[in-house]
Amino acid sequence: MRGTIETDPWNPKPEVIARAAAILRSGGLVAFPTETVYGLGADGLNPQAVEKIFQAKGRPQDNPLILHLSVPQEAEELAELDSRARAVMGAFWPGPLTLVLPARPAVPEAVRAGLPTVALRIPDHPVALALIRKTGRPIAGPSANRSGRPSPTDAAAVAADLGESVELILDAGNVNIGLESTVIDLTGEKILLLRPGGMPIERLEEFFGTPLGAPGGGEKKRSPGTRYRHYAPDVPVYIWDHKEELPGAIDLAQSAFIGMTPPPFGFARMVLFDSQENYARGVFAAFRRLEAEGVRHIVAEWPAPSGIGLALRDRILRAKEAVTTTRWESQRL
Repeated sequence: MRGTIETDPWNPKPEVIARAAAILRSGGLVAFPTETVYGLGADGLNPQAVEKIFQAKGRPQDNPLILHLSVPQEAEELAELDSRARAVMGAFWPGPLTLVLPARPAVPEAVRAGLPTVALRIPDHPVALALIRKTGRPIAGPSANRSGRPSPTDAAAVAADLGESVELILDAGNVNIGLESTVIDLTGEKILLLRPGGMPIERLEEFFGTPLGAPGGGEKKRSPGTRYRHYAPDVPVYIWDHKEELPGAIDLAQSAFIGMTPPPFGFARMVLFDSQENYARGVFAAFRRLEAEGVRHIVAEWPAPSGIGLALRDRILRAKEAVTTTRWESQRL
C-alpha cells in the first residue's frame, strides 16, 4: 500500500481530492468510498488504466465494470438513452442503483467485458462525487477487494486485500449501506433485475408499476457479481433458516454465528445485529473479523426477502460453500 489519507466524508479537502484525481488522470488506481462499499477506481475511458483494475483484483476479464458518474448528463456519451432511462436516472440518482444500457463506442471494451452494454451509476457519497468531478472522467470502480473476497466497507479492508496494488486509499470511515448497488437491465422492453442490492426492489417496482423480471444466463453476464463465487471469506459459510437442525457438520466450539435472532445453539462466537439494515451494513466486516479470529465455520441467519434483505440473501448465498445458481433463476432467493 502506497498511502492512505483520512478525509472528512462530508467535506473532503480539495487538496486531497486533487491529489487523488491526478493519480487517476495519470492512469493510476485510487480506492474511494461510496455509500455502498469502497471502490477501486481507474479512469474509465483509459483501457490501460482499466486493465490495472483486473490485475490488482485478480478479476476475470469477462466480468464487466461499473462506470461512476457525477451527473446524469455524463451518461449521454456513454450509453444510448431513452425516456425511460432518463426518468429512472432522475428518480434514483445519485443512489445505489446501477443501470445496464446499450453502450456507445466511447466505452472501452475492457469496461464492457466485450459486451454491447455498459453499467452506469452515480454514487451518493460526497467524497466519490468530488473525486469524479475533479477527475473529469467517468471512474471505473468495482469493489476494492481481491476478487471473490467480501467487499470492503472500510479502508482497512481495502489495505488488507490490495496492499501495494493501489496508489492511494481515501479513508472516509465506514460506508452507510454495506452492500453493492442494485443492478437493473433497461436494454429490453422487460426490465430485468440482474443483481439485488442497496436500492430496495419494492421502490423500483412501485416506480415502474410492474414486477422486475428475472434474467437468463446471457443477460446475467451484463452485471458484475453474478456468475462467480463472490463475497466469501476464507472460512466456510453456512445458512441457518430457523430450523431446529444446524446446516452441515458444525463444530459449535470453533464456529461463529451472525444474524439478528439468537439461535438455539451454543456457538463459541456470535455477532448479532438489531435490524436487517445493520445486518447488511455489517455482514462483510463480520465475515472478515471472524475469519481473522480463526473460527472454523460461519453460520449466517437467512433474512427475510424484503427491503435490503433480498440483497443480503444474495450475498450470503454467494458466499456459501458449493453455491449453485439454480435457486436464483427459479425464485427470488
